[in-house]
Amino acid sequence: MAMRPAADRTLGPGRTATYRHPWLVRVTHWVNALCVAILVMSGLQILKAHPHLYWGTASTFADPWLSFPDTPGWATLPSWRDLALGRRWHFFFAWLFVLNGTLYLVWVVLSGRLRRVLEPTREDFAGFGRSIVEHARLRFPEGEAARRYNVIQKLSYLAVLLGLLPLMLATGLAMSPAMNAALPGLLEVLGGRQSARTLHFLSASGLILFTVVHVVLVALSGPANNLRAMITGWYVIREPAGEDEA
Repeated sequence: MAMRPAADRTLGPGRTATYRHPWLVRVTHWVNALCVAILVMSGLQILKAHPHLYWGTASTFADPWLSFPDTPGWATLPSWRDLALGRRWHFFFAWLFVLNGTLYLVWVVLSGRLRRVLEPTREDFAGFGRSIVEHARLRFPEGEAARRYNVIQKLSYLAVLLGLLPLMLATGLAMSPAMNAALPGLLEVLGGRQSARTLHFLSASGLILFTVVHVVLVALSGPANNLRAMITGWYVIREPAGEDEA
């Protein structure tokens, strides 16, 4: 299932185009982007119906763990108050999100991309502190270092892929009465229906935070180059002494 990488293209002095993202990575990326946007907006519609979170098995209405102000209509899907329609949007795109993510996960494992691209090496961990400093200074890699993800990127992607997303799926399923009948132990493991709802919100918030940071870093490190790479697959590497790309 491995996809043969295309040869680099020399664009001029100090500029080389390298094929960074295979077509399946690009397709699943944009499907994920669509799903996340709709899941967040429809999820806010669902939360709007009861903007309180609890721990345990029951809703202690007089003492919620966390409460939220009313969500404006422009942030919800649909924009008017309609819990049933919001749930339909949420459930449909949740399953599309799961299927798309499963396709990506199976491919990255079978193709070896998980090991080659996302798995941190000893050298990565040795440079962990330096990577943190470079991120804090908004210094982005150039030359050969730009060909691969740094250790913070790798760990972030793995945390989302193998941590946040499975937790979102498990907690979402645990809130379904049908799944409670099929997998009665799942709700117990998660600490009850209200705990599952709260964990679902927290894992979704973690995914939103990851998305916001990802978009900000894309914008700061060169939006044209990054977007081109995620549309065509080709990423332009600039040598440290080269001129800024157009």
